[in-house]
Amino acid sequence: MTQSGDLNTSIEIPSAVMVSHLAEIMDSDPIDVIKQLMRSGIMANLNEILDFETAAIVATNMGYKVRKPTYGSNKYESSKVNIDPANLVERSPVVAMLGHVDHGKTTLLDAIRNENVVDQEFGGITQHIGAYRVEYEGNMITFLDTPGHKAFTNMRARGASATDVVVLVIAADDGVMPQTREAIDHAKAANVPIIVAANKMDLPDSNIDQIYRQISEHELLPEAWGGDTIVVPVSAKSREGVDTLLQNILALAELEELKADVTGTASGIVIESRLDRSRGPLATLLVQHGEISVGSVIVAGTTYGKIKAMYGNDFMNIDLAGPSMPVLVLGLNQIPDAGDTFIVAENEQLARYTAEQKLTDDRFKAIASLGEMSNRIQSGEIKELFLIVKCDVQGSVDAIKNVLSELSSENVQLKILRIDAGSITDTDILLATASGAVIVGFNTRIEPGAEILSEQNKIEIRQYDVIYKLQEDLENAVQGLLQDGPKVVEDGYAVVRAIFPVGRRIKVAGCHVLDGVIRRNSTIRVTRDNQVLHEGPIASLKHFQNDVREVTSGLECGIVVEGYTDFQEDDVLQAFHIVDGS
Repeated sequence: MTQSGDLNTSIEIPSAVMVSHLAEIMDSDPIDVIKQLMRSGIMANLNEILDFETAAIVATNMGYKVRKPTYGSNKYESSKVNIDPANLVERSPVVAMLGHVDHGKTTLLDAIRNENVVDQEFGGITQHIGAYRVEYEGNMITFLDTPGHKAFTNMRARGASATDVVVLVIAADDGVMPQTREAIDHAKAANVPIIVAANKMDLPDSNIDQIYRQISEHELLPEAWGGDTIVVPVSAKSREGVDTLLQNILALAELEELKADVTGTASGIVIESRLDRSRGPLATLLVQHGEISVGSVIVAGTTYGKIKAMYGNDFMNIDLAGPSMPVLVLGLNQIPDAGDTFIVAENEQLARYTAEQKLTDDRFKAIASLGEMSNRIQSGEIKELFLIVKCDVQGSVDAIKNVLSELSSENVQLKILRIDAGSITDTDILLATASGAVIVGFNTRIEPGAEILSEQNKIEIRQYDVIYKLQEDLENAVQGLLQDGPKVVEDGYAVVRAIFPVGRRIKVAGCHVLDGVIRRNSTIRVTRDNQVLHEGPIASLKHFQNDVREVTSGLECGIVVEGYTDFQEDDVLQAFHIVDGS
């Protein structure tokens, strides 16, 4: 690899590019790119996203002429609507199985498939969306088996939005339950026709009239009562009524006149994804238009890649997939989010460019300040407050969940996009940027890369160490009363190069300041391998032998941290101070 170019060498850099990709473009060692960024006062890892101006400075300093790409997002956007009505052909229906937990959705699908999926699920409860293709009387039907319990409401919503028909499974001995009502709401929101499967009709206490009455209360008037909602009595255990259910699905699909363009640019939706230890990122895709094949290059949300292998039902290898077909694919660079749309790109360069552009798309940039959100709530501008919450331990997660569940008001709904234990990462910042969410940290830290990214995207991070203060601020935000509170301001970063003992109880960390400034009145956070070891005030700050008030980026210094002596080489010292909000 070359480590620098000459000014006669011209390279094309996207308006947003990962550090690793920039190194590839310049045919340079990624470490050299990171060093060049450090010389400019920027701490970045291989997956950091750089804007064009920053990347251009790095490339110019490394001896290259820089030009912007000749293509842009418009090319990608125009291909998304490349559907020719003249080329529309009939396609098979996609059906979502929705309903309350343990009402028999997966068991009913077992009966349809003549297989036994339910025994493979933990505790008999579906943990992931599964997609299956079934042939009945010469017709193909695609089924999405979605989880039924409350924890997976969002997955259920995605299942409804990707489908043509919803089969609402209701246990005849149990009736309509809370998750049943939610499933009805999801189907209505997606404007998808509903067929009710009254399951467990083989049980002695089954009551079909109860189901008729309960669904009619939700504006689903059954055909038996003069309405247009199809209700099919079934028994997943004995397969009674299964044929009737499938016939009704096909009849309803025929009325819907489902069509797709097979010739245009292929596109669809990600049903689920996961990381396989041996095969890497796996994604279940539902093709909605066009055809994909092994070798197709796709963009799915902020991920991309060339399809290396495709699998259909029972992990059978397939080479081509068209509309309404679910396929498991290998070859993406990362795990896409379930619910992401995907599209086929012309080549890997355009696919990578498009995926990276999505990370910094201006359409999704928003100032996620809790104070700003509070003002917008008070003015009536917004009705939902989205949160990303990171905690120190799982016990805190459970406690904060309970607190937040009680904070929604008549006018504003608190919605948690993500809550888990761990540090605040760049992934959290990107999610907040895309959704306009507020990031709340409880007894946790911010990773250096996330701190830089939050500043670039103007995402404010609120941190707490007392749960009642967190609760109070969010209550006030929902009521539109919040004033900006204390904020953590990062001053700079330094890395320990040597340790010098002074007497028995004091050790001086000989440091190189990598970014920003280290001030005498700063507080120091000592981190090693991304773990916070200590926080405390600076007891002494020297440049050579002189006591100084501050040391700026690029200079050497000696730091004594009050109450801490266990330094090691390559420890990172983060300097910060607290300011009151206004």
